[in-house]
Amino acid sequence: MMTGALPQPLILPSFPPYGLSATFRTGPEFARDRAISLLSGIDPAAGVVGLGDPLVRELSASLPGLRTFPAFSGPACTICSTQGSLWVMVAGKDRTEVVDRFHRLTALLESDFLLEDALDTFLYRDGRDLTGYEDGTENPRGDKAEQVAIVGPGDPLAGSSFVAVQRWVHDLTRFNAFPKSRQDEIMGRERVSNDELPQAPASAHVRRSAQESYDPEAYILRRSMPWSRGEENGLEFIAFGRSLDPFERILRRMAGEDDGVVDALFTFSRPVRGGYYWCPPVKDGRLDLLSGIS
Repeated sequence: MMTGALPQPLILPSFPPYGLSATFRTGPEFARDRAISLLSGIDPAAGVVGLGDPLVRELSASLPGLRTFPAFSGPACTICSTQGSLWVMVAGKDRTEVVDRFHRLTALLESDFLLEDALDTFLYRDGRDLTGYEDGTENPRGDKAEQVAIVGPGDPLAGSSFVAVQRWVHDLTRFNAFPKSRQDEIMGRERVSNDELPQAPASAHVRRSAQESYDPEAYILRRSMPWSRGEENGLEFIAFGRSLDPFERILRRMAGEDDGVVDALFTFSRPVRGGYYWCPPVKDGRLDLLSGIS
C-alpha cells in the first residue's frame, strides 16, 4: 500500500449498493479559486470525484494523461462523447443516504457548477448486469487492483486515478427474446455458472474485451452499476486505471477497429454517454486537486 497521497477511499473497494452518477458543467459565475476550494471540501467518503478536461482547462491548468472522451464509429456501431467538466459518483448504503449526500453536494457546488445529468444506480443480484450475467469477472484484486487503478509512488500524480464513465442502454426485450444459447454466445459465458465458453464466437464480449489478450495487457478496474428508469434500462460502465489507454484500446477493439469484428454487445445495447475524468488523491482527509495540475 502506498503512503503519502492516498486514493479516494471508494475507488478500490466495491461501491456501496446504491449510487447516483452525476455530471456537471461550469456555470456562468464560475470562479477558479472558489471552485478549487469547493471541490476540496467534498467529503471523499461520500463518493468519487473526477475532473474532466474542460474543467482542468478552465482552471488554466494542464494534466498529463487526461483528454476528452473520443467519439468514433465502427461497423454498425457508434461511440458517442458527452464529455463533462465534473463527474461525481455519490454512493451510500441506502437511497436515503444517497439522496441526502447528493443534495449536500449540489448545494455546495451551485455557485460554480450546473447539473447536466444525474442517474440513480444500484447493485443487482450481488453484482450482475440486468441481463443476469456477472459483471467484472476479470477484475484484478488486492495489490494488483491498486497497481492497475492507482498511479504509483514517484509520479507527480501519485495516489490519483483516471476513470472512464460510459452509459449503455440495453434493449432487454430484444435480449430476452434470444434463446439462452445465443445469449451465452453474446457474452461468451454461461449465465448461471459464469464459466467461459470453450468455443466462444470471435464476437463474444469476453473475447473482444479479454484484458490479457492485449500487448501490453489492458487491465482496468471495473466498478460498473446497473440502472433502471421507466422503460429504459442499462449499465453505467465505470472503469478506473492509472491511465486511460487500456480502456480506450478495449473500446476500440469492441467497435471493430482492430479486425472488423464488432462486439456482440451491440446487438442489444448501445452507448449514449461517455466521459474521461481524473480522480485526484486525498491528502489530510481532503481532495488534493493541486497535486497534479499545473
